[in-house]
Amino acid sequence: MTLPRLLVASTNPKKLKELQDLLAGLPYTAEGLADFPAVQEVPEDGATFEENASAKALGYARQTGLLTLAEDSGLCCDALDGAPGVYSARFSGLDKDDHANNLKVLRLLEKIPDNCRGAHFKSAVALASPDKVLGVVSGEVHGVISREIRGTQGFGYDVIFYYPPFGKTFGEVPAEMKYKVSHRFKALQKTKELLKTNAWG
Repeated sequence: MTLPRLLVASTNPKKLKELQDLLAGLPYTAEGLADFPAVQEVPEDGATFEENASAKALGYARQTGLLTLAEDSGLCCDALDGAPGVYSARFSGLDKDDHANNLKVLRLLEKIPDNCRGAHFKSAVALASPDKVLGVVSGEVHGVISREIRGTQGFGYDVIFYYPPFGKTFGEVPAEMKYKVSHRFKALQKTKELLKTNAWG
């Protein structure tokens, strides 16, 4: 029996692997955008994570004819009024340099006291058929911005996101530990319900 195909619309190999790992066990063959070199990039110009995820899911679903899952996520710092937010990937420039992004956040928060360094990761996941967006869900995980880069695991802002229950940054723990509490995990648990109620293809 051939499983229906699900396009996981990400060009970031680390994010794609995380999403595929979190979707493991579902009756779909999850494929990435690298499998569709002819598709045109869908711009992420929405004002919210939900808007970006919805635009990407519908845009790529229409181009490929596949049920498509798209995710947009980022870091929101209390002391920066929610920044970098939807600009997380390109906070330090269009080259999307994780290290430069982390250094910029640390620099901006350099004089912020420990009790004001709260932050959260947010993930919005949209599911779309070529005809319409079938649903949008989200998840959050709350922590604190560390004062230095710590760890070598994960990607993005993981190395400066200190998660108190672990006593470590996300960059200091194995992926399996992060998966159990992450913003993507929480959003994708809800996405699994969407997939069950919107079987398509």
